[in-house]
Amino acid sequence: MNRIHSLKNARVKLAHQLQTRPRARREERKLVLEGVRLINDALNAGQRPYFTFYLPERAPQNLIEQLEAQGVPVLPVTDEVMRHLSDTQQPQGVLGVFNIPLPRIPKHASQILILDAIRDPGNLGTMLRTAAAADVDVVVLAPACVDPYNPKVLRGGMGAHFRLPILEASWEEIANYCQDVHIYLADGDGDVDYCAVDWCEDWALIIGSEAHGAGEEARAQATQRVFIPMARATESLNAAVASGVLLFEARRQRVLAKRQ
Repeated sequence: MNRIHSLKNARVKLAHQLQTRPRARREERKLVLEGVRLINDALNAGQRPYFTFYLPERAPQNLIEQLEAQGVPVLPVTDEVMRHLSDTQQPQGVLGVFNIPLPRIPKHASQILILDAIRDPGNLGTMLRTAAAADVDVVVLAPACVDPYNPKVLRGGMGAHFRLPILEASWEEIANYCQDVHIYLADGDGDVDYCAVDWCEDWALIIGSEAHGAGEEARAQATQRVFIPMARATESLNAAVASGVLLFEARRQRVLAKRQ
């Protein structure tokens, strides 16, 4: 078995650029998925990789055979090449180059999560995963959010990128898209308890940045500011935690309404 050992190999160079350079991902419209879980999520969503690198001694043989049966180039590499390409300290032994998914944005979404200047990749990945679990219709990324196809965001999202429409938009586009729904802003100094909101109505929810909260443009969009009561004096909740609390209250209300 001849393994790719050169870091100057054209496909190795492409994968490395996709892992490390947001501009390369934008220009190529491709991303890298690392690990069995993420690759399987993409395959289950009907995606097919352009090619896959793997370590024969570590990658599951059934996955390699499945990809080969689909006609995907499956290329064995050395440990050095895999470490060069991997974004983790312990490479999982398999990664694939896929198209960035083209989202099907619903024309009349009734549950919209808007993220404002979320800069931490782990937080953004968790929020996408949470939104998918809470059955949100679409996530809209306002300007200044971290690249949603950053390797850390992809890992944190745990496949949400292939189950949930993700839209990057300007504030003007966001205003047009959300003109028929109530727009709530999560704010520690808000005036409405989040449990008092009727989440059965059509809504959009804005979550602001981890460090500075929502910006002026986000605040200008909001029709109401909601807060999460806390038992003790705490500055604020982590943005990802706050989004989970709010989104699952919205889901709880909708599930109960359907049962009645």
